[in-house]
Amino acid sequence: MMDRDLLAARDLAVDLAVRAGRLQLERRDTLKMGAPKAHVNDVVSDVDIDSERLIVDAIVETWPDDAIQAEEGHGRDGTSGWSWIVDPLDGTRNYVSRTGPWSVCIALYHDDQPRMAVVHEPAANETFTAVDGRGALLNGAPITASTGRELHEALVGVSFQPNPRTKDRAGRVIRELLPLAGDIRRIPAALNLVYLAAGRLDGGLALDTKLWDIAAGALIAREAGVVLGGHGPDFTTELTIGAGPSLWPALSERVRAADAGS
Repeated sequence: MMDRDLLAARDLAVDLAVRAGRLQLERRDTLKMGAPKAHVNDVVSDVDIDSERLIVDAIVETWPDDAIQAEEGHGRDGTSGWSWIVDPLDGTRNYVSRTGPWSVCIALYHDDQPRMAVVHEPAANETFTAVDGRGALLNGAPITASTGRELHEALVGVSFQPNPRTKDRAGRVIRELLPLAGDIRRIPAALNLVYLAAGRLDGGLALDTKLWDIAAGALIAREAGVVLGGHGPDFTTELTIGAGPSLWPALSERVRAADAGS
């Protein structure tokens, strides 16, 4: 059934993301690392797993017929047509090494359409949210994408999976883009997208992500007026490009050309 109180779903997702973020802050000094997943740089800790369990258990208790896709393996099939996309800790390497930001990401889809999203940054105590068709918010206040920047003055976020193939691909794209842009920042994919939504970044790109990395951030960015695409009009986990409307033509053309040439 299509009926769902999306504001209630958002409020639950915010509560769960904040609770998971609090757990992450409290246990940062005592975390235990697990074995790497897909490659040596794909790290996971017991805090990732416990954060995901906290989120998934509460969703199942509230909506037991919904499907869940979750990064650390607590997913399940559903029968309602609704799917929750959960990344309990996007930016684990930053979290573990204390070298940068990370976030908790929760999105709700109906069939293939994103309807609600939450990205919470625990260290900054910032919560980005969106409900389909109702705009994007940061701690309850509306946010909008950057406007008016040209590529030579734009701050561009870059996200990519740190496996050897993607690092090689990212290196070639960055080498082409960096001389043309104002500057770049490497940042986890979800925060890349929500910083675009808040106008902190003017443009962004992400290479070889997973759906849980970008699902929540993409809806928030779109609702804030960010233009999103990939090699075609739709963004994909292989390539996501985002920018404000004025920057979009130049940035998307350059990124697409650089990536096609790689």
